[in-house]
Amino acid sequence: MAEFRINPALDRAALAAAYRRDRRVRVVDLLEEDGLADFYWSLHDREDWWHLVHTPDGIVELDRGQRAAMSADRRAELDRIVDSGARDGFQYRYEGLRVPWSGDGERAGDPLAAFSRLMASAAMIDLLREITGHDGLAFTDGHATAYGPGDFLTGHDDDVAGKARIAAYVFGMTPRWRPEWGGLLLFHGEGEADVAGQVPRFNTLDLFAVPQRHSVSMVTSAAPVRRFAVTGWLRAQA
Repeated sequence: MAEFRINPALDRAALAAAYRRDRRVRVVDLLEEDGLADFYWSLHDREDWWHLVHTPDGIVELDRGQRAAMSADRRAELDRIVDSGARDGFQYRYEGLRVPWSGDGERAGDPLAAFSRLMASAAMIDLLREITGHDGLAFTDGHATAYGPGDFLTGHDDDVAGKARIAAYVFGMTPRWRPEWGGLLLFHGEGEADVAGQVPRFNTLDLFAVPQRHSVSMVTSAAPVRRFAVTGWLRAQA
């Protein structure tokens, strides 16, 4: 069964100082390397991803079989809806994977489940409290994401009433990525031109305070692999 460990060499004081200054920080080499390659390949090889599309009528979830069975006209119509929504409002398109239920024996050794256990562990909660300075942090949640060509996420700030989100995180699971391929985590400043970006990389935790406007730029057709990550939130008791 896969189990992950926090890198003991992290400079926690420096990470906390950066978070206080910028309201965000990138934690490079968050975990020890054991098992991370297997984690990547488990995400790469799985076929039970579901494709998420935001539409005016609600969220559309399609598994790979449903997408493959779509007619050309239906696919073109969905593309039109996605493009229209992205012009002026909140829109997204990407693949997601839910964390296996803890009682699912078939998935008991799943690396995604192991990563979720780590994110919920006392050691990780203590680290995240230390970095963010939020003693009220009670638990984390999240899911795996995969962005392929044409996938993106427009600007938003994650501030949802009743969710008690303190911060958001993106744990990068992409071994090799060029910024020209898109898929950058972008942080938006006060003006439309004021944007700072982070290139996807492996074993890296991007941690940022909520609310904070951000987006994921569209992945281009040049990308030979998908942009894998586990994304979620640090939450207080509601």
